[in-house]
Amino acid sequence: MVSEETVFEAIKEIIDPEIGINIVDMGLIYGVDINDTTVDITMTLTSPGCPAGGQIVNGTQHVTQQMEGVEEVNVNVVWTPRWTPEMMTEDAKDELGIF
Repeated sequence: MVSEETVFEAIKEIIDPEIGINIVDMGLIYGVDINDTTVDITMTLTSPGCPAGGQIVNGTQHVTQQMEGVEEVNVNVVWTPRWTPEMMTEDAKDELGIF
């Protein structure tokens, strides 16, 4: 059965192509809700004009849809709260040299 943890692990393979860090460590994923075989992902992008936005959202949808036990995936992009670098994991900040 799919779980929040397994979804987070699966979508770690989606890398923000401009920054080179996975979207989970970037802090772009705000939540994962699972209802039977439906997965709802709430996420944001680094900015509304993010040139890689479509690629990131489509990748998130595709990777999650391929998981065993998942029949439907809804990716909801939100702009509140606004993403800031402080939302990144410590590992991501270290990789980018943000202190």
